[in-house]
Amino acid sequence: MFSLYSPNMLKTFQQCPRKFYYRYVKNINMPVNDDIFEFGKNIHALASYYLRKEFIDKMELSLTEKESAVWQYLKNIKYFSYEVVNTEYNLAVKIGDSFFGGRIDALVKNGEEYYILDYKTGAIPKNPKYDFQTMIYIMAVSEFFKTERVNFVYIDLKNRDEAKINYTPELGEEYRERLLSITDKINHCELPDKKSECSCEYSPVCF
Repeated sequence: MFSLYSPNMLKTFQQCPRKFYYRYVKNINMPVNDDIFEFGKNIHALASYYLRKEFIDKMELSLTEKESAVWQYLKNIKYFSYEVVNTEYNLAVKIGDSFFGGRIDALVKNGEEYYILDYKTGAIPKNPKYDFQTMIYIMAVSEFFKTERVNFVYIDLKNRDEAKINYTPELGEEYRERLLSITDKINHCELPDKKSECSCEYSPVCF
């Protein structure tokens, strides 16, 4: 059993238990595309400083044309006018005997409504309502702030769109069961045979 399950851990296990084994049990890290990573990191950092009302003029001047276009869209979304609770926010929740958590890009509030913001420089999840990130962050915010008025908003920076999920107690119970189910599978999983068609970044070390 792990001390804390993150959304990426659960997504990885769902995608491929062998990949999960190499990444989170053997702690083998494989190279990633630095350009994509740096682009997302720059936008996330800028958003965090902006919401905290820090001086960002020099940072804005250093943006590439692509970054600047994305940033202009992001900083003008309505959620950035709401009350800022926190940014780059580590939060966890205990469900059953396990802890689930991660880092929220931003948490804002409008009246009694909380909004979890997640900026995507790539694609929004295909099924955002049941993405592990949605489930864990909504449950964590609801529990920590003792409220049912929680919303998760994926900000699609590529297509300038959004996907919004509203929390309900019924949905929370469903999330609870889904999270407990996958951690039970992880705890009782035997390493399956390698898929013949596997071509992920762990292929060179997957035997």
